[in-house]
Amino acid sequence: MTVHTNQAGTDMAGRLSRACEQLGVHADAAAQTKLLNYLSQMQRWNRTYNLTAIRDPQQMLIQHLFDSLAAVAPFSEALGAADVSAKVYDVGSGGGLPGVVLAIMRPAWSVSCVDAVEKKTAFVRQMSGALGLPNLQARHARIETLDPAECDIVTSRAFASLDDFAQLAGRHVRNDGTLVAMKGKVPEEEIQALHARGEWQVDHIQPLRVPELQAERCLIWMRRNGGRNEGTL
Repeated sequence: MTVHTNQAGTDMAGRLSRACEQLGVHADAAAQTKLLNYLSQMQRWNRTYNLTAIRDPQQMLIQHLFDSLAAVAPFSEALGAADVSAKVYDVGSGGGLPGVVLAIMRPAWSVSCVDAVEKKTAFVRQMSGALGLPNLQARHARIETLDPAECDIVTSRAFASLDDFAQLAGRHVRNDGTLVAMKGKVPEEEIQALHARGEWQVDHIQPLRVPELQAERCLIWMRRNGGRNEGTL
């Protein structure tokens, strides 16, 4: 009998639907199916390719899917609307977090997942085809070796310190664009180091409430010093 498997799948679908509601993000049936298929594929590939240290499907749902979904509404708000076209780089994307999730939820955005590990970009490339995401690209490269990309948003999740992130990836942000680091607790020392260099400054810090996750999460929004939006909070 496959009752337990079906119940687990139904339970995950229900939890995903509730999480989207809590985050204020609309996800139609097609998008939710793609999100769950992505999670299933990550579990399958993870057995061979070690895409993520998290093995438990329940924890992957929360710490990967819900955590990435928490960025969708804030990014949409920053870009002006959910359906506006935008260019987004996800740096040190690994298995596509949050990039694949952003691409599923926002078809109008062009999302590139950049990672130096080929097996991880191969997985993202596979997901682009398997999930029908023409707006999702995978780039196997070190971010500092790529030509400037003129992105609206360049983001990272557990990639590097704020200063390193700005130094390596900042040149891919258009003049009025934003660097956004997904972090746990507010990294006060990293912020001091970033400001000490003087090229980038923290525009604002946005706390996130990730459904079912008992841990601090925040987005660190950064802009160039002297940029058009300097000083806005």
